[in-house]
Amino acid sequence: MKNTQLLNSLRYALFGALAVTTSAVQAESIAITNATVYTVAKQGILSQATVLVDDGKITAVYGKEDVPESITADTVIDAKGRILTPGFIASKNLLGLVEVGAVSHTRDSSDKKADLTFDASLAFNPKSTLIAYARKGGITSSLVMPYGGEKVFTGQSFGVNLSGEFDSVIAAQNAVIVSLGASRKGSRAMSLQTLSNQLEDAQKSLTKAEKAKASSKKSKKDKDSKEAKPPSRSEQVMYALLSGEKPLLAYADRATDILALLKLKEQYKLNLVLVGASDAVLVSEEIAKANVVVMMSALDNLPSSFDSLHNSLGNVAKLTEAGVKVIISNSGESHNINQLRFDAGIAVANGLENTTALAAITANVADTFSLNTGRIAVGKNADLVLWSNDPFEISSKVDAMWINGKVMSLKSRQDALRQRYTSDTTMPRAYTK
Repeated sequence: MKNTQLLNSLRYALFGALAVTTSAVQAESIAITNATVYTVAKQGILSQATVLVDDGKITAVYGKEDVPESITADTVIDAKGRILTPGFIASKNLLGLVEVGAVSHTRDSSDKKADLTFDASLAFNPKSTLIAYARKGGITSSLVMPYGGEKVFTGQSFGVNLSGEFDSVIAAQNAVIVSLGASRKGSRAMSLQTLSNQLEDAQKSLTKAEKAKASSKKSKKDKDSKEAKPPSRSEQVMYALLSGEKPLLAYADRATDILALLKLKEQYKLNLVLVGASDAVLVSEEIAKANVVVMMSALDNLPSSFDSLHNSLGNVAKLTEAGVKVIISNSGESHNINQLRFDAGIAVANGLENTTALAAITANVADTFSLNTGRIAVGKNADLVLWSNDPFEISSKVDAMWINGKVMSLKSRQDALRQRYTSDTTMPRAYTK
């Protein structure tokens, strides 16, 4: 009898352990109800809406009239009318590559030998203390853009989520970066000429390779036929540019440089993104006609050089009005990226529509760089932020955040330090009298 009871106890314990293991492996399903949802999608803004999440993806988005009578989920969260937005996507920064700008040993964003094959994502640190700090600004993803080396092509950007996990690089080598414009030594013409020449050479090489491949197929039975030489790493990147597979992120401010880039885009069918683009307002019609995206700061209102004499707080609104798709980026490098929402708010204060500003830091980035986020829509990654109020208001804060459906901590190192040095404790009062 005792042996039977012992055996049954072991069975129950085993079944219980299996149940715990199974529930841990399965992703939690979430229902966020009674929310004001800014979908940045066809559904627009929904009041008293419900968003369902399962296995890290958004599985349903219901407006007030469409909400089912009963909702089944592991966790149900009543938003109480608060605003739910897609997680913001930062861009043009060094997050995870630079911890302290003044300390050389913490900088992995550049190298003198770097060229268009430079893949800085290999050095990305998902445990950087700055990632949790960025999350406090509603940022769930980032397009990291290294400085590279001293050549025209400075490397490739990469996309990450801000989960802090070791697998948080979600899009390595997803765009090629080129730096043009004024130079301390030499002429800007050389940079443009180098870019043009490399594109031309790559186009000729690609055409030659395609002909050789076609010829090889025709003479497949010929034992003496030679196989085409495989392309080098640099050639592979250039071919990806020419096919439109990878965008070209081009730093350029002066209108003449922008127009030269537009000609190259038309000639080689490039997927061009202008970065900085202070003079873009002077040639906005040409940019819109060419269907080129502009990545710029909404805060640049003073000239930093003779190339940026047309900086203005109203530039984002002016470009958008002209039909240009704009990505709002800030100049946080690796710090203060969490202030991206304030940059978008300043653009709103200077003529940009609120929903357009939201798209400029979510959907526009995701669409341009093929990231499965940036919208609250079925099938998208569940990168969501619940706000205390309007996210573009300085007094608002993040009440809750999910990345791939997983709840994120909103506590940063700065919060821990504040708690440490302002709380009553038996430990010595550091840095205080």
